Amino acid sequence: MKIMPPARTLLVADVGGTNTRVALATGQQLRSDTIKRFKNASYPGLETVLRAYLEHQGLTDIDGASVAVAGPVRDGSGVMTNLDWSIDRETLARATGAEQVAVLNDLQAQGHALGLIDDANMLNVVAGPATAPHSSRLVIGVGTGFNAAPVHDTLQGRFVPPSESGHANLPIRTAEDLALCHFVETAHGFPAIEDVLSGRGLERVYRWHANKAGSPSERSAADIMAACNTGDDEVATAAVATFVRLLGTVCGNLALVHLPFGGLYLVGGVARAIAPHMQTFGFADAFRDKGRFAGFMQNFAVHVVEDDYAALIGLISHLEN
Repeated sequence: MKIMPPARTLLVADVGGTNTRVALATGQQLRSDTIKRFKNASYPGLETVLRAYLEHQGLTDIDGASVAVAGPVRDGSGVMTNLDWSIDRETLARATGAEQVAVLNDLQAQGHALGLIDDANMLNVVAGPATAPHSSRLVIGVGTGFNAAPVHDTLQGRFVPPSESGHANLPIRTAEDLALCHFVETAHGFPAIEDVLSGRGLERVYRWHANKAGSPSERSAADIMAACNTGDDEVATAAVATFVRLLGTVCGNLALVHLPFGGLYLVGGVARAIAPHMQTFGFADAFRDKGRFAGFMQNFAVHVVEDDYAALIGLISHLEN
């Protein structure tokens, strides 16, 4: 009789621009009862967060630890784009006592979760043909920031290369697009995709529409979505319509760059909030509006991932496979 080794205890953390979620896993199973959320503004860095979490759980060390960070990662070191934190493998090992540690970009973690997410948490927003197993896929994050990561299943295992797609220039199709770009210009120069297609980006789009309407005003992203849902603010509705159209354009561009015949998967709080409005405001039309390649764009399905813990699931999979 074969004796199976005991399941390992793992720590995983999803570090966003505003909050960090930390959880434990036993083997490949996320322990949902251990998920705890920390407000980043209350802590000087991730090491303090992880030490506080382990103390709360009554643990001194664990078998493996992995974190997903919303920013570029290189050689095991990550720098947050929208938070003044730096995270590396050495710090993670010191904070947790784990011998096996990994630092991933947050979209890489989401990519490792594909195939492990319940179908009930997948919302199809653009139909596509059936695909062959192991087809390449693309994860696109729309939340505090914007990014994308291709997902390739190879004979050596899953490969999810990082990128910083959100910092490419925002595409322009019309004079209106150009006017929006000039409106949201910052000290960084011509606006990047993330400057418009993110939570803060939606707020900028709202201000632009309000200025055009002759009634300069501003609202939070959450308030804009709520007003669009109830239909009591024409500016909010116009802002969401512009956001959806530009999101469709950018997703279509990324589909042509990566050819994800296995589908595109939108993740993040803003993506989930926008999902009910994608059909109304023509996401699919904008996605497929690629001139003589419009027909080719029928090859790509688009889904919205509605599992808030997908990144944690992906981190577990990365450690155990």
